[in-house]
Amino acid sequence: MTEAMDDAACGSRYSKIAEDLVVLGESFGLGEIQEHRFLPNGLMNGNWRLATAEGMFALKRIMDVPLPLARRNLAVMEELADAGVPVGRPLATSTGETVAEIAGRGYCLIPWTEGGHHPGTVLTLDQAADLGVLLGQIHQTLNGDQAARLLPPGPQPATAPVTTPAAAHAEADRFLALIAALENQTAFDADAAQALGSRKVLLDKYAAERPATEVAPGPTGWTHGDVQHRNVLWRDGKIAGVIDWDRIRVRPFGEEVARTATVQFGGEDGFLDLERTAAFVAGYRSVVPIPVSALADAVERLWWKRMSDYWQLVFHYDRDDHSCDHLFLPAERFLSWWTGRREDVQAAFAAMP
Repeated sequence: MTEAMDDAACGSRYSKIAEDLVVLGESFGLGEIQEHRFLPNGLMNGNWRLATAEGMFALKRIMDVPLPLARRNLAVMEELADAGVPVGRPLATSTGETVAEIAGRGYCLIPWTEGGHHPGTVLTLDQAADLGVLLGQIHQTLNGDQAARLLPPGPQPATAPVTTPAAAHAEADRFLALIAALENQTAFDADAAQALGSRKVLLDKYAAERPATEVAPGPTGWTHGDVQHRNVLWRDGKIAGVIDWDRIRVRPFGEEVARTATVQFGGEDGFLDLERTAAFVAGYRSVVPIPVSALADAVERLWWKRMSDYWQLVFHYDRDDHSCDHLFLPAERFLSWWTGRREDVQAAFAAMP
């Protein structure tokens, strides 16, 4: 792909990248930037692969978190790398900063890690277990002595908001009203309206099964926040790197276990691969001895969150950002599948190492 094609692919959102690269090359001491290639897989930030006189690098324009928080997260990555977690070590500018700012735009740079993303059920059972082990190691390291100076102990126990059926109904009605007011409705609008109607039926049917409290049981601590196929690199059958550390914060460990499994082994496919989920959970529990009851609670909380949340529609209608449109209908199919098989899903998350 040529640089001209890269800039066209980026669109107006990243129209300053060619100008910024000149400054970034000098700031990070990259020498000549021979090629830059836009990476379209990132959903929240802008990402490029740079070929430079000093080697290959991953450049990210930070758009999903405030820059001071990005600096803290990058410092955590250095600690993780020291501890042996497969994480790229951020580069510093000539002034010692890991975030370079140009006219309010923030960038960070990490050495390029060769590898590929393995979505869904591409992973073997052994690789699914390896992913669980890695997540356990991440939780241990983030909450260990090396990271303690950067990440203070989080609150115990953790709380997580639980949307009421009434609030979820009201949000569905808000989007239905937005769609009804459109002069020219698209196929996405029609699909969204139909899905919202189905969601309201589910909300009525299962309102009484909403988690009763915001207090989540089980171990709590600092977590990555988005371990899944878009952020894990594989090479030669092994995990080569974990990327995108923008969402580091305190959560119940069970919440991240449940989310990782359902995104990696379900979601976009419309169903959850229970065998791989069980292998993943067993791998995680071989590192972190989380009780089955805590995982069961986390799974039910995530199921209800999927029932009561419309984040893809927030992107589409409230932000005029259509980058996640393709995730909406598969998520609806997955919710329907999950709702009809909740006991089977719970059994997969009770797997022992």
